[in-house]
Amino acid sequence: MPVPPVDLPPTFVPNFGLYHDPEHARPGKALPDLLEEGPPQRYVFSEYHALHFPNAVFMICDGRYKYIHYHKDPPELYDLEADPYEMNNLADDPKHAELLKSLKAQVTEWCKTQDDVEALKKLDPNFAPAAEQQPNIVFILSDDQAWTDYGFMGHKDIKTPHLDKLASRSLVFERGYVASPLCRPSLASIATGLYPFQHGITGNDVGNPAKKRAALDKGRTPLDTELGVNGGKDRATLDAPMKAAFHKHPSFIKMLTSNGYLAHQSGKWWEGSYKDGGFTHGMTHGDPKRGGRHGDVGLKIGRYPKGKSMKPVTDFIDLATKEKKPFMLWYAPFLPHTPHNPPKRLLEKYTKPGRAGDVAKYYAMCEWFDETCGQLLGYLDKKNLTENTMVIYICDNGWAAASTNASDPNQKLWKGFALRSKGSPYENGIRTPIMISWPGHVQPGSSLGVPAHAIDIFPTIAAAAGLKAPENLQGINLLNAEARRKRRPVFGVTNSIQDMTPGDSNSTLQYLWCVEDNWKLLVRHGGKDTTRYKNLHIWDTAPVRLYNLKNDPHEKKDLAGANPDVVKRMRRKIEAWHPVDGK
Repeated sequence: MPVPPVDLPPTFVPNFGLYHDPEHARPGKALPDLLEEGPPQRYVFSEYHALHFPNAVFMICDGRYKYIHYHKDPPELYDLEADPYEMNNLADDPKHAELLKSLKAQVTEWCKTQDDVEALKKLDPNFAPAAEQQPNIVFILSDDQAWTDYGFMGHKDIKTPHLDKLASRSLVFERGYVASPLCRPSLASIATGLYPFQHGITGNDVGNPAKKRAALDKGRTPLDTELGVNGGKDRATLDAPMKAAFHKHPSFIKMLTSNGYLAHQSGKWWEGSYKDGGFTHGMTHGDPKRGGRHGDVGLKIGRYPKGKSMKPVTDFIDLATKEKKPFMLWYAPFLPHTPHNPPKRLLEKYTKPGRAGDVAKYYAMCEWFDETCGQLLGYLDKKNLTENTMVIYICDNGWAAASTNASDPNQKLWKGFALRSKGSPYENGIRTPIMISWPGHVQPGSSLGVPAHAIDIFPTIAAAAGLKAPENLQGINLLNAEARRKRRPVFGVTNSIQDMTPGDSNSTLQYLWCVEDNWKLLVRHGGKDTTRYKNLHIWDTAPVRLYNLKNDPHEKKDLAGANPDVVKRMRRKIEAWHPVDGK
């Protein structure tokens, strides 16, 4: 039985505290699992680039036969049982013609899963990605969900069977990050591939003077404030120039629709109507006179009406299929976001003695969201669209119930949710799993600690569709193995939730952060915050904080004082990435 080096990470990773789920397919398999299962039919692949092989050399071994494909020289085939020293090349033996053809086909399929177009061209000079191979793209975006809160991420209580199934056929980045821990700037960065200080959307709303803000908030419930009830006309007027400036930037939505895709918007969308965002179809009207702010009618998707909540999406899939056009779905339901009003059956499932009510409701909302994903993915299966559809999953930002942080004396400052989650640069605010599924093109498995970032979504979609992303984007194509290997630090920002100032993105800056290998550095800034949301961060007065995420994934121990050299090195990288105050 052949054993490649890729079997080593899943063999050792569990012993180093990283996530590894043996139930899901991985690039390699743990050696104890292989021994227990017995000798299966396995293929081991290798690609060589060296001085002696200026053109790529591809090798495949099925345990007995070893096939070597050269770009220009004749192929080689060896029977390793009869000829372990590879002295007798069988490639020219007519008896092995079918075997030779079969092994070459296996190499070709492997190169497809690696997104290695150059290798495919070397295997077949006539190879070229055909226009009809452009995939449909289904973009699934959850709203306010912590990175731990999925079955496939190891949560012991929350059940997410549909997302678990998606994970089993996806390339899973367990260490994914968003550019901002707040929905509006996070979504804006996903769509454009830019950081908030580049596209200008740093918070949810343009700031009012403190006195006027207090007047607007007076008499409102927290949900009223969240939904923009009252004062909407004033908000819309202040926000208009922000939207206008934002829409001057390219987005993957506009890129796809300008190249023949149909695109449908549902759920969260802050930047006007779906048409303003470049979608051909959608739900959000964006009209402030009718309550438009962050999704309006689109926020019904997945929630209401009961039994028909997914109809706008499935109707669009039917339309695109009928017109025989590639399509893109932006599925961003208001789930598991508040209001936490899950179906009774789910709430009863998660309610138990000793579990806080806010936790039970949130758990139930997570499963409700998963159910809607199952409906969407199931419809793709029903319509035989799964094979030519790339599914991408990400969450806009994290969230945790306030009761889970009850031991923190600072929690009294904020009742809505736990500090160090939504709106903060801690892992429960910025970290999310990112998944990419595309049968026949993406090899399922774990990224094994390689970080991914929301700004990678645009270049990844562009590459999959055979289109060119803007050259100024700093993200990478996550399907490109070499780009993943070279990825080092990832960065992000945290600004005040409100108080956006047109033309001055740094005026509300609260943090800059960097994650590199196992280290994470937070650099505190003192931007303005005139609203009640300042309580999310006024408690945090340390100028810098440093965490070792391998040993301390929940950031309990600040190591900045003990590691000044690491702080200095990472701070310089942050300052080179985004200089502030002339630094």
